[in-house]
Amino acid sequence: MFKRLANLALVVGIVFVLGLVLGILFSRRLPSRSGPKAYNTATILKQVQSLSQLVTVKYVMEKIEILADPPQNPLRAALPDDTHVTLIAHGIIKAGVDLAQVRPADLEVSGKRIVLKLPAAQITDAYLDDKLTQVIERNTGFLRSFNKDLEQIARQNAVDDIRRAARHSGILKDAEERARAQLTHLCRQLGFEEVEFRKR
Repeated sequence: MFKRLANLALVVGIVFVLGLVLGILFSRRLPSRSGPKAYNTATILKQVQSLSQLVTVKYVMEKIEILADPPQNPLRAALPDDTHVTLIAHGIIKAGVDLAQVRPADLEVSGKRIVLKLPAAQITDAYLDDKLTQVIERNTGFLRSFNKDLEQIARQNAVDDIRRAARHSGILKDAEERARAQLTHLCRQLGFEEVEFRKR
């Protein structure tokens, strides 16, 4: 009885070991399902364009804008007849790369290497924060009515000045660098090991 149990245990052990060895051999020959996925140009383009207009940088700037309203009468221009508005402008400027402009010709895929030609970064929005922007002085000249449009003109001038200041401060360069960093991260997630950018 004991001998039969020993033989049965031996047979079960041999079958188990054979099954284990065969399982290992077959698993090595079968293709791995968890490997890197293959993406074609159209799929990558769709992934990139799904980011649409990638707003990557936001600058917040302040400026004091003083706008004078010169008198129309030449005689009054000779008099100390100062009419002006002084505005503290709190501006917000956003810049990014419009990825909707990327076309199939702007992508080059070779194995695990991808080359992207990106459009130039541009300022996408510039406006004043009305809650923080305020007029601190309104001065009306002698025997003159205040120009109601003066404040609105001062606000528009402030937006233009802040937009120019943001350009000089390098907002477009910052936007381009941020866009490249985010796209590099996306391409790495798609399985690319080498990501290169070129300008159009």
